[in-house]
Amino acid sequence: MYTCFFIGHRDAPESLLPSLKAAVEGLLQRQPNVRFVAGHYGRFDALAARAVGQAKERYAQASLYLLLPYHPAERPLPLPPGFDGTLYPEGMESVPKRLAISRANRWMVGHSDYLIAWAWRPGNARSVLDAGERRARQGLLHIIRLPREGGSTQ
Repeated sequence: MYTCFFIGHRDAPESLLPSLKAAVEGLLQRQPNVRFVAGHYGRFDALAARAVGQAKERYAQASLYLLLPYHPAERPLPLPPGFDGTLYPEGMESVPKRLAISRANRWMVGHSDYLIAWAWRPGNARSVLDAGERRARQGLLHIIRLPREGGSTQ
């Protein structure tokens, strides 16, 4: 089982969906047994979940998990439609709330085989991608970069 995490700027345009779908489909064609993990704090996360949801119709063994940066007992969140479960990173209980999202994202980079990324400007998404690039140089992570404006994946 491979794990693929999504990271991107929260204001992603709807026009990014075809690139996300192509990246998800391309990965599933190479590795059909993938657990995808997405957050739920912006449009990029919602588009990623939609792309995986549509791909799951053709790749039944693929799954989609919701990353929880906050302990589920403290901030209960009903499982959105299309998700197969949740993932709460170990060790997050002691992380200050203001750092929880960025810390959970970095934890995912350290526990993923693939990263589908749409990040170029300063911010949490870009710093998570930078951490992913360091792991990729060590051969520990494969990064699929989405184009800044529509088009095909890199």
